[in-house]
Amino acid sequence: MKNPIVPMQELASKKQWYSPVGRRLWLVICAPVVAQLLGSAFNIWYNFTYTQPLLSPAQLGVFLNTVKVFNLVGYPAGVALWIWIVRSLKQPCVQIQKGEPPRAEKLLKARQRVINLPWWGTVIAGGIWLLCIPVFLLALWLAPGELNPRILSDLPISFIIAALIAVTHGFFTIELLSQRLLYPILFQDARPAEIPGAFPLTLRSRGVMLAFCGGVCPIASLLLLALAPHSGGGGNAPFAIAVGGLGIAFSMSSAWMHGQLVVEPIKELQQVATAVADGNLNLRVELLRADEFGPLIDEFNQMIAELREKQRLQEMFGRHVGEQAALQILRRDPNLKGTEQELTVLFADLRNFTRRCATAHPQQIVTLLNIFLSEMVEIVEQRHGGMVNKFLGDGFMALFGVVDPDTDLPASPCYHATQAVTAAQDMLKSLQKINHYLESEGQLPLAMGIGIHTGIAVVGSIGSNRRLEYTAIGDTVNVAARVESLTKVMGEPLLFTGATQKALSDPFPTEPLPPQWVKGQPRPLSIYRLMLS
Repeated sequence: MKNPIVPMQELASKKQWYSPVGRRLWLVICAPVVAQLLGSAFNIWYNFTYTQPLLSPAQLGVFLNTVKVFNLVGYPAGVALWIWIVRSLKQPCVQIQKGEPPRAEKLLKARQRVINLPWWGTVIAGGIWLLCIPVFLLALWLAPGELNPRILSDLPISFIIAALIAVTHGFFTIELLSQRLLYPILFQDARPAEIPGAFPLTLRSRGVMLAFCGGVCPIASLLLLALAPHSGGGGNAPFAIAVGGLGIAFSMSSAWMHGQLVVEPIKELQQVATAVADGNLNLRVELLRADEFGPLIDEFNQMIAELREKQRLQEMFGRHVGEQAALQILRRDPNLKGTEQELTVLFADLRNFTRRCATAHPQQIVTLLNIFLSEMVEIVEQRHGGMVNKFLGDGFMALFGVVDPDTDLPASPCYHATQAVTAAQDMLKSLQKINHYLESEGQLPLAMGIGIHTGIAVVGSIGSNRRLEYTAIGDTVNVAARVESLTKVMGEPLLFTGATQKALSDPFPTEPLPPQWVKGQPRPLSIYRLMLS
């Protein structure tokens, strides 16, 4: 009784062969067919037009028998060898698609073979065509009767023309289809350009091959026809026209394939480079190449990945130290010594928030703080060009005038003082909206105090070699903090010093308050409040 498993295994094998992998392999196998058929057609036409009249009936019989034997032995052997070489890639490709990668040495051999496929096709096809010359000449030499000397030139010419037609064009076809159909399977986690033992066609050699296929081959074929000692004068005209037409067609198709193999990656690199220049870093060039384009594409993708990582780090950095601070640190040397410059410092703090924390749930406190700080940071940094430099529990310190966004230089006093006071106005208005929301949720409203002062401060990266902070220090910062503390004493939500009031460029409705003593100052500070509508 026959084992029923064997037919099922054979059926499964056939289905596997005609799977998508099988179809891809068959397309690669058939890649040089058109070029070989055209070369054979010219060879047959040439021999029956020029060679046959030179042969006696006995020699013609030997010639035809040699054609039959060679077609039954030589060509099938070459085709079988070509099919075996390509088909040897089936098992590793199927294993990869099933998620069962083959052993490392077997996978390496498959990758080497797929890169070298064009050379295998060239050696097999070229070898068979050139083998025809000694085989047919020897057969005719052994045939009865005296051999016409012209046979010694006509036969080699016919086979050389056929080889020139078929081999070079077949090389480009095999290479193009291999890259499109097999590289995506075999090089999912490897770079074709780094495979040892492979011999990809270099860009320089590709240009020579294109010139050879599109120019040298047709011209050489025409020269061989012109030099052949035929009778009849114009008998070569049909062949010359046919060879020339075929040369033009092959030149156009070879140029198209050359464009696919060379111009297309350049075009894709250009498109991706343009997109990256416009800020889109979520791209990469997916082409798999074993020639010089391979390392270029890999380096290009690595560059995009590094830019993407730098952008991510900058965004994360900006979230921690502030967007403006991050930009300043990235523009300058992080070890830069502090520089003195005039700026406006703003301190903001929530009133009685510590008491609130003692009675509210921690998650509610964190949520409330995030809502408050998100809105305030948006106002300071996005609307008024300031820099939220550090968070202080339920408050923060902001700097205005560190840099002018229009000139990338320190801003003028009238500019940053006006920025700070305008931002403070918007902050208080925004707090009213937050309070409306809290009251609708049954929560107590928030109260805030804002203190502002304008003066000279030291700005830069301050700290140790292991930990730096980009900030401002000095008497100006201390005074701004003291003015914010005065808001609790004086019952005002917004206070600023005379230095800030003097620097304002816009006519704000301000009102002077009694001078106030603050810690660390030799004389009372002139204090102003903004008359809010």
